[in-house]
Amino acid sequence: MKQLNLFDTNASSLKSRLPSLVMDREALIKWKQRVFKYQETIKDSQPQQQTLFEMPKSSWHTVDDIKPFELPIHNCLFWRMPEPKYHFADESSKGYLYFIIDNTLPILLYCGETKLTANQRWSGVHDCKDYIRNYIQLHRIHNLDVAVVSAFWEHIPPEKKILLKWERELIIKYRSPFNKESWKYWGQPFKKEWK
Repeated sequence: MKQLNLFDTNASSLKSRLPSLVMDREALIKWKQRVFKYQETIKDSQPQQQTLFEMPKSSWHTVDDIKPFELPIHNCLFWRMPEPKYHFADESSKGYLYFIIDNTLPILLYCGETKLTANQRWSGVHDCKDYIRNYIQLHRIHNLDVAVVSAFWEHIPPEKKILLKWERELIIKYRSPFNKESWKYWGQPFKKEWK
């Protein structure tokens, strides 16, 4: 077996990577319009009719009560801000639903939940931070307006499994493009590897 030369400049590991393709201005505008048009149909849709014998609504909230575009907004770097106060059903159910929104149209980019405080969850490595950075950077390259903000749902359900269910339902409902469940609809133009 031949030993590899540590200083061989022809080694494949030293070959420069091909540059990533960057979405052009027109493609970015069209991509955002497609997401916006889809999400507008969701916002404009009426709630489904209730059955005659359906049980009355509980005293707690349902996923239909969550309107991401109507929530108070915060800086997109929310993990650097002081921890906001939220209303927990009980101390064991601490968790958050949070949303990343581009307020220029607006479009919902990401839905998430965490059992940790938002500051703890996002202060470390989180792929969505890369997507946000790449998304904003592409807007700057093409001289387009961008206003990425965050929003939080403060009414946390009494059980963690309900919070997880709500997160999943909201991702499916809005097809938020930074969530992996929605990549089949919108692709991954702002994925982690794009720099």
